[in-house]
Amino acid sequence: MKSNRRNFIKKTSMVGAGITLSPAIAKANFFGTERAFNAQYMGDFSAPKLDTVRFAFIGVGARGSGHAKQIAAIEGTEIVAISDLYEDLAKKSAEACKEQGKGERHKKIKLYTDGENDWKKMLAKEKPDAVIIATPWKLHAPMALETMNAGAHAFVEVPLALTIDEMWQLVDASEKTKKHCMMMENVNYGREELLYLNMCRQGVLGELLHGEASYIHELRGQMNQVDRGTGSWRTYHYAKRDGNLYPTHGLGPVAQYMNVGRGDDNFKFINSFSSPAKGRPLYAKKNFPADHQWNQLDYKGGDMNTSIIKTTLGRTIMVQWDETSPRPYSRHNLIQGTKGTLAGFPTRVALEGGVEGATDNHHQWAQGEQLAKIYEKYEHPLYKRLGELSVKMGGHGGMDFMMLYRVVECLRKGLPLDQNLYEGCFWSAVAPLSEASVATNGAPQEFPDFTRGNWKSTKALAVVD
Repeated sequence: MKSNRRNFIKKTSMVGAGITLSPAIAKANFFGTERAFNAQYMGDFSAPKLDTVRFAFIGVGARGSGHAKQIAAIEGTEIVAISDLYEDLAKKSAEACKEQGKGERHKKIKLYTDGENDWKKMLAKEKPDAVIIATPWKLHAPMALETMNAGAHAFVEVPLALTIDEMWQLVDASEKTKKHCMMMENVNYGREELLYLNMCRQGVLGELLHGEASYIHELRGQMNQVDRGTGSWRTYHYAKRDGNLYPTHGLGPVAQYMNVGRGDDNFKFINSFSSPAKGRPLYAKKNFPADHQWNQLDYKGGDMNTSIIKTTLGRTIMVQWDETSPRPYSRHNLIQGTKGTLAGFPTRVALEGGVEGATDNHHQWAQGEQLAKIYEKYEHPLYKRLGELSVKMGGHGGMDFMMLYRVVECLRKGLPLDQNLYEGCFWSAVAPLSEASVATNGAPQEFPDFTRGNWKSTKALAVVD
C-alpha cells in the first residue's frame, strides 16, 4: 500500500518541471505519509554533542565559498573536504579556509573535483559530521539525501527541494537517520527580523492576524552568466516554471513570527497568480544576438507572482516574488496584529496609542531615529551577543555569519536547531504549490503536513540569547 502511494506521488509531483497540474493533483501530497516504525520526529531534535564539527562542502561558488570561509573562522570547526566541479574554485576556497585556520586548523583539506559525482566519494571517504550544500536548486534534495544516508547532518541552501515528493523523501530520510536537514534561511538572522520576532513573542502586537513577505530583487543581469555561474542554470527555471520560485527569504521570518509549524498554527491553503512574462524575453532580445540560447526560450514564468496563504487559524500571508522588474529591493517583512503593525523596507513601527517618544497614534509610522527606544527595549538577545561580530564578519550585513555561528553552536552544545527540517519543507513547498495554483487559474492548493500532526506539540522558537 505504502509503495503504491509513493509511486502515485512520483507520477504526479512534477510541478518543479513546469508541468500543468489540476487541483486534484495536490491531493497526492497527502498519500503515503506514515512514519516508519524506527523513525523519530525531528521537530525538537537534539543531536549528540560534537566537540569539533568536521565540515565538508559541496559547491563553493558565489554562495558556498562565503559559507566555507565563515565556517572556517568559527571556533570548534575543522574543514575536512571541499567538492566542486571547478578545481580553481575548490582550491581558492581551501586556501581561504587554511588562512582562517592560522596554521592550527583546516590544514588537511581534501579536494574532490573529478566530475559531477566526486562529492559522493567525498562523503564515503571523509565521513564528515556536517555538509554544507550550495549547488543549483535541482541538486539540493538529492545531495541532502545522500548526505544523511552517509551519516552526516545536511545544511542546504534555499530552497530545500523543488517538488513535494522530494520534501517527503527528505523528511523520511532525516527521521530514519536521525540527522539534521536544515534549509539555511539566513534572513531569519537579520537585525530587523530578530527585533520583530522578539516583539511578537513579547505580545507587543497582540494577536497576530496577517503577514506580508516577498523577494523582490531585480536580477536580470545574471543572464550574462551564460556558461558558468548562477544565471547559467537559473534562467531555465525562469523560462520553464510559472509561480513563486523563491519564497523563503521573505516567508521564513514571517512564518516564525506566527509560530507556523510550531504549536500555534500551520499553513493550510495557497492561491497564486502570476503577471505576464515580459521582462526576461525583452532583456534577452536587447542584450544577446537573435540566435543566442536565451532568445530561443519560451519564457513562461510571470515577472511578478502574488500568492495568498491561509493558515489553520485563518490568518493570511501575502507572498510575492519578482526577480525581473526594474524596482528597488524589498522583502516586505510585514507582520500585523490587533495592537499594531511592524514593517520593513524601511524599518517602521505603528502601534495603537503610538510609539513611545515618536508618534501619538497608529496613523503614522515611527522610523529611523524615532525607533531608538524600540531597539533599546526589544533588541533580540542574540543580536546583542553576536551582532557586532556578525557585522564585522559580513555576509548580507552579518546575517550569514550569525546563522552559521548558531549552526555550529547548536551542534557543539547538542541543542535543537533554530530552523527545523519541517520549516524548510513548509516554506519551500510554496514554490511547487504556487505553480500548481497558477496552472489552474488560482485554484487553492492544500499544504501537506510534513510533521504528520506533530507540529501541534512542537515548541515555539525561543528567544535565544
